[in-house]
Amino acid sequence: MSLLDWAAELPDQWEVKPLRSTADYVVSNVDKVPTENEIPVRLCNYTDVYNNEFITLALDFMQATASEGEVAKFGLRVDDVIITKDSESWDDIGVPALVRETANDLVCGYHLALLRPHKQKMDGAFLFRCLQAKPVRVQLELAANGVTRFGIPKSEIGAMTLPVPPLPQQRAIADYLNRETARLDALVAVKERVLGLLAEKRRALITRAVTRGLDPRATLRESGISWLGEIPAHWTTNRLKFIAQISYGVGDELDKSLTSGVPLISLPNVDIEGSLHLAELGWANLSESEKFPLLLRKGDLLFNWRNGSSAHVGKTAYFDAEGEFTHVGFLLRIRFDLSRYEPRFFQALLQTLRATGYFLYTRAMVNNTFNQTELGNLSVSVPALNEQRAIVARIAAETAKLDAMRSATERTIALLKERRAALIAAAVTGQIDVQEAIA
Repeated sequence: MSLLDWAAELPDQWEVKPLRSTADYVVSNVDKVPTENEIPVRLCNYTDVYNNEFITLALDFMQATASEGEVAKFGLRVDDVIITKDSESWDDIGVPALVRETANDLVCGYHLALLRPHKQKMDGAFLFRCLQAKPVRVQLELAANGVTRFGIPKSEIGAMTLPVPPLPQQRAIADYLNRETARLDALVAVKERVLGLLAEKRRALITRAVTRGLDPRATLRESGISWLGEIPAHWTTNRLKFIAQISYGVGDELDKSLTSGVPLISLPNVDIEGSLHLAELGWANLSESEKFPLLLRKGDLLFNWRNGSSAHVGKTAYFDAEGEFTHVGFLLRIRFDLSRYEPRFFQALLQTLRATGYFLYTRAMVNNTFNQTELGNLSVSVPALNEQRAIVARIAAETAKLDAMRSATERTIALLKERRAALIAAAVTGQIDVQEAIA
């Protein structure tokens, strides 16, 4: 199948032209480093373009400087289109944003290309939608070169093939897509709010279960623990180190040169919700005597005590895999006496602490860490074993319902986004008669 199959099926009076015949284009070299004797400017950067379809003055632009020549060459005008020129991923190349508002000091920054349509040939909003259309933009993605970082040669930008209908049709298509994408975006926003409500309900359900139990009529008492507040009167409290063994793992980081040994669980294997993923593991080179005290058992918890981002501290996974596995030192192993404690109850408790921000704000948190000593001194609530198990079962049943609703909502969002992308591609390549669609 040809890369430009769409070009052979354009409506009558539409043309196929290279971008250089419909727009001027320049590659910006304005960096973020302020320089004396240059003009203060606001810089429209890569993230401003990548994360926003439209450039307006409501965005929080970086303060920088530029020479008079750079301001003249790369200053933004209404209806300019900016595209990402360089990226760590080839399919992030050519992502566009349309300039809807500008100012005398707003300048296009580094790693971006500025496209300025010839007004008598190309409408800026139509060009923007063309570059959003995958069948059109894929030309830039495939033209990008590099290994660890990709970039488009300037010549390839100019050589890119575009569909070019008459100007009145370009404007009609752009107006139609503005209306239809706004409608689809509103539907997506509603569904995303539903996701937020489901996530909040999930957190509240788990938090109540692990701090108040399942009986709403249970008599409560003060726990004496500031973060916990009241708990059922028949529950006890204890420091975690008195009910579990807490230990570090193998070293601090993965030795990526190893290709065999004992499978090694690392930080990326524990996701934000505390699930454990074992598809991609490292390896630990351990002798028989070394590995015995470091091997995981079913029922162990793995607690992320150190990470570059404090938001990840406190992620806690439940280990129940078959075979020999160990873990890196940045994951603490928490091991319970399974005849007295249900580890999943304490996993839910630790995940609740992370979700409610405890590890972000506790004074024990230093340099984005919550180490073995701090974790051992953490006071927790302790129901009887049968109640721990009942709470875990209730949480599993109720969250399964919520997770099913979340999955259905996420599928709906994905379908709406697919519909949006397909609509843009169809409109700019003439597969939709905009006048008929409006009628």
